[in-house]
Order: sequence, then structure tokens, then C-alpha cells
Amino acid sequence: MGDFAKPITDSNFETDVLGSDKPVLVDFWAEWCGPCRMIAPSVEAAAADFDGRASIYKMNVDENMNVPQRFGIRGIPTLILFKGGQEQERIVGAVSREAITKVIEKYV
Repeated sequence: MGDFAKPITDSNFETDVLGSDKPVLVDFWAEWCGPCRMIAPSVEAAAADFDGRASIYKMNVDENMNVPQRFGIRGIPTLILFKGGQEQERIVGAVSREAITKVIEKYV
């Protein structure tokens, strides 16, 4: 994991994601997931591109089960964009850096 996309857990999700005044993208992933590893550089690049304007977090679904269950995560990678404490958009599956950027740009 790079320096911009930060890990998030069940315990700090409410404060850091739902309580944020900025848009927040959460990447739900797992170590064993090939497509998750494939999009990781794109998620990190988006985090660098939007540093200070949006927050990007990565939640390991094997280590944190409450939040993924709460939001009905059935497949990974799943990216959810939150703003104002509410889910705004969801992307399931591996997507391009451009697709990730386009979603974030709508909310910054």
C-alpha cells in the first residue's frame, strides 16, 4: 500500500468516513483477490491526485467484517464513494484509473 490510500477498520469507519466533510472513496479488498491487487495502483494514484480534496481508504474485508456486511459487499473489489455520510456511488469489479477519477471528480 502506498502513502496516500490509508487503511480503515470497522472501529474508525464511522468517524473517518461517515463523519468526513470531504468526499471519501473506500476500496473494499482482500490480499488473495487478484483483481483487487490489479486496481491497487489506480486507487493509490487517485488518492495522490485528490490528496487534500478527497480521502481514499482501503478496507481489508478479511480483517473487518461489520462494515462490509452493513453495506452489502458481495464481491471485491468494491469501491464506494461517500459524501455527507451517505453512499453516493458504487463500483464493483476492476476498473481503470480514469473510471475511479471520474467518480471522485463528481463530488469534489
